[in-house]
Amino acid sequence: MGKLTDALTRDGSIRVLLEDSTDIVREARLIHRTSKTASAALGRTLTAVSLMSSTLKNETDSLTLQIKGDGPLGSIVAVGEAGGNVRGYVAHPTAELPLNEKGKLDVGKAVGKGLLYVIRDTGTKEPYVGICELSTSEIAVDIAEYYAKSEQIPTVCALGVRVNDEFDIVSAGGFLLQLMPFADQSLIPAIEENIQAMESISLLIAKKTGNKEILDQILKGMEYDILSEHETRYECTCSKERFASGIVSLGKKEIREMIDEGKPVETKCHFCNKSYEFTPEELEELYTDAGADE
Repeated sequence: MGKLTDALTRDGSIRVLLEDSTDIVREARLIHRTSKTASAALGRTLTAVSLMSSTLKNETDSLTLQIKGDGPLGSIVAVGEAGGNVRGYVAHPTAELPLNEKGKLDVGKAVGKGLLYVIRDTGTKEPYVGICELSTSEIAVDIAEYYAKSEQIPTVCALGVRVNDEFDIVSAGGFLLQLMPFADQSLIPAIEENIQAMESISLLIAKKTGNKEILDQILKGMEYDILSEHETRYECTCSKERFASGIVSLGKKEIREMIDEGKPVETKCHFCNKSYEFTPEELEELYTDAGADE
């Protein structure tokens, strides 16, 4: 289970969402059998979408991050539900690059240049879609820039994943710090000083530093309250019924072509790798459900 903490300074000017997402990223690594760099990129994206979706108001709301870069990892997709439960995948999970000049996993080059999409589905006719060009492709800075440019919210984002030589996830986590509209801009230097003095978020979590202790460092010199704290998890919402609906949406012509082949059709979930098989008899039922003849 991940652990997500929501905190607000006493004067209401700064909100911090902080998460230890180690177990979430570890589960994603086991499902997708990712390389070290893919684990870091997907783990950062999953952590970010968990933090962002935790603020959604309704249980049926969801938030999707799509990172479409031209690097060897290909597209990264992560979906968060209200409360922060997430699922995700990377197009090329085994892609790997040498360490960068700092001796760290080269997430930026592995993602490459491209676009960040933020899609909020709150049950309205059309979901909200925000688009921002990737600046560093390291993901955290790109998330902060998205908030600054698309939503005009001054934001600091930190994301980190530590992977050992056996490809296991040692630690993962991150935080979003946002200034409220009425916040005194003179707070910014103090926040920057606090964050620069900290060790990386992944190292703090690897050292078993608790969320409260990390918040004390981020908001040093400021009084704050913890608004909520709850568990988060990697959770796929796929089902055979959902895949059946997807087949129906293809239309009668395509379904008839599947039936005529006389073989079962296997579908596979990108998020959890679970497979669902549809027999020719089941396809006949879906053909009927598809509506009017073509």
